[in-house]
Amino acid sequence: MDVFYSFLCLCQKNKLFLIGTFLSHILVSLAENDNQGERTGSFKKCSELLLGQYLCSNPEIDLDTQQPLGCSKEKQYVNAWCKTAPDVVCEGQFNNGTFLKPVPCKWTNGHSFETALLLSVFLGMFGVDRFYLGYPAIGLLKFSTLGFMFLGQLIDILLIATQVLNPSDGSAYVLDYYGAATVRLSRDNDTYLLLED
Repeated sequence: MDVFYSFLCLCQKNKLFLIGTFLSHILVSLAENDNQGERTGSFKKCSELLLGQYLCSNPEIDLDTQQPLGCSKEKQYVNAWCKTAPDVVCEGQFNNGTFLKPVPCKWTNGHSFETALLLSVFLGMFGVDRFYLGYPAIGLLKFSTLGFMFLGQLIDILLIATQVLNPSDGSAYVLDYYGAATVRLSRDNDTYLLLED
């Protein structure tokens, strides 16, 4: 608008100079708009950045559940502040180079891993470990058969120690946040095998 107004006011003094100035302003503004379009259009979303292109701060940990604050059965993720690496820009990034990234968390309902393992080792023949984890039918069966002649007790010790047997409500064990937790790896449409050369 300012360029057009100055063009009208100074049009009579020097037509050739003003036409050149007017065209240069238009070309500069068009180039700036194109560059802005390229910047926003060619950036990845911050959620699509690869590991090593950003660093996230540790979320605040709840001392009772040993999971990030705000983790629940309905919302099994929390937002953490992440900072991009130098010279990495992404869509959704704030001016200071940070962005919010959803980080998965494990919902817990108070079942301790250590308690379940100790109950399985010392009282597993009576099915106390299965009662503790919320499986009363199998616990009663183990109680009446003395832990399936101790074979069921041994199997449950291995299943609990490897964290294959979880509480019946679908929650995870209460473990130290930085402790030795297991994660199941699976293949789906987003994963692929790296073939050897």
